[in-house]
Amino acid sequence: MVDVVVAPAGGSRDYPGKMTFYVFFACLIAATGGLIFGYDVGISGGVTSMDSFLEKFFPAVHRKELDTVSTNQYCKFNSQLLTAFTSSLYLAALVSSLFASTMTRKLGRKWSMFSGGATFLVGATLNGAAVNVAMLILGRLLLGIGIGFASQSVPLYLSEMAPARLRGMLNIGFQLMITIGIFVANVINYGSDKIKGGWGWRVSLALAAVPGAIIAIGALKLPDTPNSLIERGHGEEAKAMLRKIRGTTDIDAEYEDLVVASNQSRRVKHPFANIRMRKYRPQLTMAILIPFFQQLTGINVVMFYSPVLFKTIGFGSSASLMSAVITGLVNVIATFVSIFTVDKLGRRKLLLEGGIQMFVAQIVLAILIGIKFGTSGVATLSKTYAMFVVVFICIYVAGFAWSWGPLGWLVPSEIFPLEIRSAGQSINVAVNMLLTFAIAQVFLPMLCHLKFGLFFFFAGWMFIMTIFVAFFVPETKNVPIEEMILVWKKHWFWGNFVADEDTNIEELEMGGPSKGIPVATQN
Repeated sequence: MVDVVVAPAGGSRDYPGKMTFYVFFACLIAATGGLIFGYDVGISGGVTSMDSFLEKFFPAVHRKELDTVSTNQYCKFNSQLLTAFTSSLYLAALVSSLFASTMTRKLGRKWSMFSGGATFLVGATLNGAAVNVAMLILGRLLLGIGIGFASQSVPLYLSEMAPARLRGMLNIGFQLMITIGIFVANVINYGSDKIKGGWGWRVSLALAAVPGAIIAIGALKLPDTPNSLIERGHGEEAKAMLRKIRGTTDIDAEYEDLVVASNQSRRVKHPFANIRMRKYRPQLTMAILIPFFQQLTGINVVMFYSPVLFKTIGFGSSASLMSAVITGLVNVIATFVSIFTVDKLGRRKLLLEGGIQMFVAQIVLAILIGIKFGTSGVATLSKTYAMFVVVFICIYVAGFAWSWGPLGWLVPSEIFPLEIRSAGQSINVAVNMLLTFAIAQVFLPMLCHLKFGLFFFFAGWMFIMTIFVAFFVPETKNVPIEEMILVWKKHWFWGNFVADEDTNIEELEMGGPSKGIPVATQN
């Protein structure tokens, strides 16, 4: 077991405890909710590059793909029906995440995870057995509902179970599972594409049932978080659970902070209305802008359509799927960098470094593709040149994997007070899914019209989001989740929205045995 103590920082409250095997195992099981998200992201792009799949469901796209002499490479896959197959899932996830907020608050985080896994399982079965586009879309809508529930509840669960000093590492388990899901999907696509008979796509789609079953069954074995137990009126159970997950009987300070937060939570009857209050303006802004920026990094262009993208820039079918496997492996490995550094370096440094790295990689990619394909979209790549393209895509993916990928989920999940936490996470997921849907739907038309300029488009957004982090995102590492309000109070800009009475310092001091307020690292 790893001893973890939130050390005093200018008189902050001390939360002694250990990162027990019990906590590690619970967080590991909960994090598998990321598998369903990642598997779908990886499988969609690969399946839509398979000739047998396109010939059966999207014959017009397949015919256009075969017309290699007269078709502009940028526009080969420009089909709204094809992108609707990919993006329909994320509209369903958007809507379901809002409903998941109520379940997460009233029944607990684990039942949202179970609902997500079970629904995803049904959707995977439908997709694997699909005989027409309507059946495909219906299956993807069910997959989307599952992802919406899991994405709403899993990051909250991880942030609430984790000791403050290891919250980043444990929360990033969700993103790690997403990257593993993407990598496994890419490997399965590569293998199933070689199945003779033209039914390999069914294997790829149907195997999504496996991660769905893992999170559904795993959720039934998970304990409730102390935060959720107190919120639902089970104080003694919460105290016993807190002793168990912290590995110590010295839990009075943390328990009293949770009680104070719960008392505030009970006064809030309509969290979606309350979240618009002035004192929550910093958190609401982050819940909207962080997922907004995360998707405008362009990562889903690479992850959704990497086989299609590689095919478009001159790779053969098998080569494009193998290149997707390579980027998927880089994604997994680079995520470990974030796991081992996020609680030491902090959130801001990783976001800033990752933003700069992705910006440079996208600029280089735009130049490399622009030189060869120009605006005509007609060219062939040498193996050496193609290798350079893959290398810079991997540099870009690595930058995302240790910065905006995991931290796009971590930061929003740890900044909300209990009374609006479920609502805040639902908004975070809804914005994430809305942007994911929009980009999935418009990427192929944008590639057709903007051509290599599309990479400049995403590079511009990376520049903007890096500036945003530099000035407006405070450091949240090592701050107990129920005392996060003090981070905003001390910030040079957000402090203007948080009044002294909003911090509840006196109530915290009266409720618990330890005194003082945390000092969070700021800009």
